Amino acid sequence: MTIAFILGAIFGSFINCMAWRIANGESVTKGRSHCAVCGHPLGALDLVPIFSYIFLQGKCRYCGKKISPRYMIIELVMAVAFVAVVVRFDVTFEAMRYLVLICILMGLSLVDLDKYIIPDRFIIAGIVWWAVTLPLMEEPWQMQLKLGLIGAFAIAGGMLVLSLLFDKVMHKESLGGGDIKLFFMTGLYIGPWIGLFNLILACIAGIVFVIVLKQKKIPFGPAISLATFFSILFGCEVVNWYFTLL
Repeated sequence: MTIAFILGAIFGSFINCMAWRIANGESVTKGRSHCAVCGHPLGALDLVPIFSYIFLQGKCRYCGKKISPRYMIIELVMAVAFVAVVVRFDVTFEAMRYLVLICILMGLSLVDLDKYIIPDRFIIAGIVWWAVTLPLMEEPWQMQLKLGLIGAFAIAGGMLVLSLLFDKVMHKESLGGGDIKLFFMTGLYIGPWIGLFNLILACIAGIVFVIVLKQKKIPFGPAISLATFFSILFGCEVVNWYFTLL
């Protein structure tokens, strides 16, 4: 669990940097990490996940300007998320599959929070990773392929139709294209039934975000990503419990 926590914090730090660069039009692969305010390159002691923020009291070592607490929060969230996945799936290929997916979801959520857009590169990365890991899972890849495609097209297709109808009636955009693509990508991993649970959970999370943030417009990507995380951990049990009631 300690290793999972450390790895989660490290990946959280990397995703923070990557998302900031994408949102601000910088190269992800070139250039050293630097202060977002003064631009000074950061040293090794400035980049220790969680601890650097605490020891530097949330300020840049070089210019003294305050650093957003979001960086440390994301590192902590990713550390806990990694531990939760390992606890749920043990040290398996399935756990590895979901750990990478969580990194992708966190990255696109941070960009969506900043720019109200979900870059296609995240969706493509998620689809490619799903396809690459198909042969590594315990279930036959043919069954995973079938259920994944059904889940992806059913949920995303249904949301697309509803969105178009709502747009026509209300004369305004109800759901962005990136959100529909995200439902498609996540549907590949969780299939149709858990995908439906994920959709309901995402809508609830979206409503909570609106109430908490007190904004009429919010990025929906983080709500979908949060719902997907809980669907991965608990979706199977919830769906099975529901079917026992029928």
